[in-house]
Amino acid sequence: MNVLQVLPALNAGGVERTTIEMCEALSADGHNAHVACAGGRMEALLTEAGGVLHRINIGSKNPLKLRSSTKALIDIIRRESIDIVHARSRAPGWPAHAAARAAGVPFVTTYHGIYNAKTRLKRRYNAVMARGDIIIANSEFTKSHIMQEHGTDPERIVVIPRGVDMALFDPALINRGDVQKLRSDWGIGDGQTVILLPGRLTRWKGQLVAIAALEKLGPDCVLILLGDPQGRKDYVDELNQDIAARQLSGRVIIPGHFDNVPLALSAADIVISTSTDPEAFGRVMAEAQAMKRPVVASAHGGSMETVVPGKSGQLVPPGDPKALAEAVSDVLSWNDFDGDKVRRRIEENFSKRQLQEKTLAVYQRLVL
Repeated sequence: MNVLQVLPALNAGGVERTTIEMCEALSADGHNAHVACAGGRMEALLTEAGGVLHRINIGSKNPLKLRSSTKALIDIIRRESIDIVHARSRAPGWPAHAAARAAGVPFVTTYHGIYNAKTRLKRRYNAVMARGDIIIANSEFTKSHIMQEHGTDPERIVVIPRGVDMALFDPALINRGDVQKLRSDWGIGDGQTVILLPGRLTRWKGQLVAIAALEKLGPDCVLILLGDPQGRKDYVDELNQDIAARQLSGRVIIPGHFDNVPLALSAADIVISTSTDPEAFGRVMAEAQAMKRPVVASAHGGSMETVVPGKSGQLVPPGDPKALAEAVSDVLSWNDFDGDKVRRRIEENFSKRQLQEKTLAVYQRLVL
């Protein structure tokens, strides 16, 4: 079986990581994994997973480039005898859909996010992700959104949660010396509590909410905003201005992109997700729990499925700094947090293995 996954680029993100995870699964099962995109910092991981990169700039939203992108994909499909085309993003989804139909091969989509649509034109643009012969939703929340937004027959939707690599996100592999070094690099002193908010620096991820909540917590609490700004200099400037205005300089650290996510999670006392818009899945909450870390998340989207209030953490109303601060304080005071039990639940329900096995089953269903 030859599978072609299509996405804009291979930089940091859940879409990219899931793409590589499926290359790994396809190769291990004796199939051929192809990826069409512009490349990026994760190319070496793709090669290591057994994937073949076809470097084309397919992430443009310019409709004038649709024809050339479609032709490039048709050429790949025919040259590599592709059996399935799997689109993971909207902009490349359009030429991928056209190419799959022209070549007469099955078309799969993964609905990775909750794509907001305030206009008819935007809704039409988003709709390509609901045109798959099979549509993979990364949570029950996402499935409900697809049905409501596009009127899609639920029989065409398969729910496959994003997967945590339990072999990578394993607390037993973490060296305590590395944890102490990272905390030192962040400027964390003895006795300080680290509140970690991982995620790219963009407004809807709620960094401003987290900063406002920190103002309501004790002076020993430090907030780490760990993530790639992806060129959003104005937003980073706004964050820094807000930090200064609240007199929190030294208590909010913005280290930028960091590759070793398991180590970062281990260096935290608590991990939070403060998204003001619903996360379709919210992988970081599952990863943190796999690392036996308590969590606090906004009470909407995929976090409603991964976080167990009173057991693995708490859920709070989105955009509410006071509720966030109270929940963080509450969870940090727990004496009966069972990290082993929390990790087992993630392994049973949200592991990389289950994602790979269920996605391979979707592919087999289409080619048999």
